[in-house]
Amino acid sequence: MNKSSLCYEIFDSPVGPLYLIFSGRLLSGVSFEKPAHIPFRKGSAPASFIKELSAYFSGVKVAFDQEIKFLTGTDFEKKVWSVLKDIPFGETRSYKWVAEKTGNPAAVRAVGRALSKNPLPVVVPCHRVIESSGSIGGYSPGVEVKRRLLEMEYYAKGK
Repeated sequence: MNKSSLCYEIFDSPVGPLYLIFSGRLLSGVSFEKPAHIPFRKGSAPASFIKELSAYFSGVKVAFDQEIKFLTGTDFEKKVWSVLKDIPFGETRSYKWVAEKTGNPAAVRAVGRALSKNPLPVVVPCHRVIESSGSIGGYSPGVEVKRRLLEMEYYAKGK
């Protein structure tokens, strides 16, 4: 990965600033913290993607059309991240469900590790994965952020 070809733009969301990291026109990261190693270049995010994010945070069910590119991750992690796109807006699935969908039903802990490395939170919705017991589980940006995203989606889905 050539870090000099990466740039980011800030999107102010209800859960705090999101740093949208792009490799050319492809979204390659969403971070809740400012990436120190990426040069800032204004206007890198396509207007259509900003519109989708705005709609999502306004409670509109959005299927993100922005093209993405995983710059990191093992084959298993990428498989886990791909499965997340199958979890509908306003719904949750368990770590076990994700493991089964990857074809590795015993890999529940590995799924949790892969989710913690998801480079595209919100867009690739790892926040929709909870424990089989119904407890919220973890979330790299913080459990409170996960709770707010889930509540926003549940509320919007019930409208």
